Amino acid sequence: MAASPGPAGVGGAGAMHGSGPSGFAFDSGLEIKTRSVEQTLLPLVSQITTLINHKDNTKKSDKTLQAIQRVGQAVNLAVGRFVKVGEAIANENWDLKEEINIACTEAKQAGETIAALTDVGSLNHPESDGQITIFTDKTGVIKAARLLLSSVTKVLLLADRVVIKQIIRSRNKVLATMERLEKVNSFQEFVQIFSQFGNEMVEFAHLTGDRQNDLKDEKKKARMAAARAVLEKCTMMLLTASKTCLRHPNCESAHKNKEGVFDRMKVALDKVIEIVTECKPNGETDISSISIFTGIKEFKMNIETLRENLYLQSKETLSATLEALLERTEDFTDCAYTSHEHRERILELSTQARMELQQLISVWLQAQNKKTKSVSEELELTILKISHSLNELKKELHSTAAQLAADLLKCHADHVILKALKLTGVEGNLEGLAEYACKLSEQKERLVETCRLLRHVSGTEPLEITCIHAEETFQVTGQQIISAAETLTLHPSSKIAKENLDVFCEAWESQISDMSTLLREINDVFEGRRGEKYGYLSLPKPMKNNANVKSLKPDKPDSEEQAKIARLGLKLGLLTSDANCEIEKWEDQENEIVRYGRNMSSMAYSLYLFTRGEGPLRTSQDLIHQLEVFAEEGLKLASSVQAFSKQLKDDDKLMLLLEINKLVPLCHQLQTITKTPLQNQMFLKVDKCITKTRSMMAILVQLLSLCYKLLKKLQMENNRWVSVTNKDSVDGKT
Repeated sequence: MAASPGPAGVGGAGAMHGSGPSGFAFDSGLEIKTRSVEQTLLPLVSQITTLINHKDNTKKSDKTLQAIQRVGQAVNLAVGRFVKVGEAIANENWDLKEEINIACTEAKQAGETIAALTDVGSLNHPESDGQITIFTDKTGVIKAARLLLSSVTKVLLLADRVVIKQIIRSRNKVLATMERLEKVNSFQEFVQIFSQFGNEMVEFAHLTGDRQNDLKDEKKKARMAAARAVLEKCTMMLLTASKTCLRHPNCESAHKNKEGVFDRMKVALDKVIEIVTECKPNGETDISSISIFTGIKEFKMNIETLRENLYLQSKETLSATLEALLERTEDFTDCAYTSHEHRERILELSTQARMELQQLISVWLQAQNKKTKSVSEELELTILKISHSLNELKKELHSTAAQLAADLLKCHADHVILKALKLTGVEGNLEGLAEYACKLSEQKERLVETCRLLRHVSGTEPLEITCIHAEETFQVTGQQIISAAETLTLHPSSKIAKENLDVFCEAWESQISDMSTLLREINDVFEGRRGEKYGYLSLPKPMKNNANVKSLKPDKPDSEEQAKIARLGLKLGLLTSDANCEIEKWEDQENEIVRYGRNMSSMAYSLYLFTRGEGPLRTSQDLIHQLEVFAEEGLKLASSVQAFSKQLKDDDKLMLLLEINKLVPLCHQLQTITKTPLQNQMFLKVDKCITKTRSMMAILVQLLSLCYKLLKKLQMENNRWVSVTNKDSVDGKT
């Protein structure tokens, strides 16, 4: 659920939430509650899994029994928090209140059942050898867990429906106000309506921003980011374009300029609703399927299946797929800006791929008739040859698009044409306007063409969507700049017309800058510097020209090591539950000690998820960074506790200082471990780090409990002193 602004090339799409031209900053109680629902669900699922997966046919020690009981209690507590959030959502949404309350009741019953069935004290019949066997009714636990997960899912789905309805309602309000803005005739009326429009856009920005952050599908997240980027930039354009129209009501170019902004905003609003409702108008097809890189990837997967099954594909299908793929390369060869060398190389590799497919089909048919070893080897060789040719074609296409984009960005970095348009406008030079408008149109066409080529070689679906967004932005904004420049040229002394042209030019410059970032991201993906996922025991990327090749292999853990890490992680997960229980006791949730404790517990839970291959931490570098921050938070906590201890009497103060003296050295030791390079021993490093983290969490639980008790004691003493003082004061007056 962490914030994710979307692809950098989208043009500051992530900035719409909490900032922007209208001062976007809005707080939705429902969004906070819905987010809380999912946050309480995360620890719930892992704890239930722990309960169900334990071995019920083995003897358990008292320590293990206590641990299982703690898990059951933690589940019940998490369910309690979950139910409170669900009921709060129900109270705000009467149309779904009954359904949500029923699901919450089921969840509460299931949580209580799990707590009861894992209560060691309820087992009054020990086995003959004196040891207790936990879960005499494991079936009951599984049944309760299923009911719990079912009811939790219902609440989440209902909460999701509430959020979608809110977004649709918010969009409809924005559209209704936009219609009023389109028809407004007086400046005073416009100011009043635009003020209302700004507030409605604030609400819509927040709702869609939270929705974007919550989306799991990176492709949808990129589409949402692109649509929100349009709305953010167009809000300021709408203001200046509308003011220009009101100031110059008979100017055709001003009206054309304003209509372009309204049309683009309406399309963006519709796109947002398509994303949140997951429906496409008129059976619209997925535009990202036209990417050449995607086509090459799918074609290679198809031919590689021949190794396992010679009859899974047909030669007609493979031939048609390759032809459709090579047809798309015409976007490169037909482009007027592609160099002669690149064009010839692309055509040469395309011809080579066709010839190698024919050779593959010939060997493939032979292999179907006689399954000899030599034929199998020949088939393998032809598969490798065509794969190599397609890889070479990918390199050439990437090189072509990247070079065109780099040259174009370099050529227009100083924005000479925009400066010239502004100057001709202020001078009222109609001939100069025609000349530079023509040049801007040429630049726009070249940028649009380059974005189309970059889309083919982007490598990931989110980046493809970002390329499409850039292409559309250049296409629309280029024409709007020309109409804004025309208005200024016809009214050269108009301050609002000049301001309007400046706003559109800034949007163009911003998109050029975003395109530079987009190109860098595409290059990173192509060179393997982005999008890779490593296991938590992976080593860093090897340095070039390293002679010791053997040392570059990952230090993969064996089953025993994996089991050890999993055990350490499970204990860490239980400690986070204990810490959260202690935190909930505090009335003042903004207390520094509570705040640092909550941060540490949250990070420790991320580490626990990491040991299971889940959660936000994906690489060993992510883990190390998280541990560094965890150690820093530990030191901050120690400092806050020390400050609190100064208010206490000597005996109480000593108790706290003893716990602090245990925590601080562990923080420094963890910092040392994270900074110590252990080449080929990443498992050892992870093991040490989690062990230290577990020790720190155990002390955290003790500190939170002790501080809470001492704070209560201090408050009681202060209240008693105040009471006595007041009594003395009253007696004195008497």
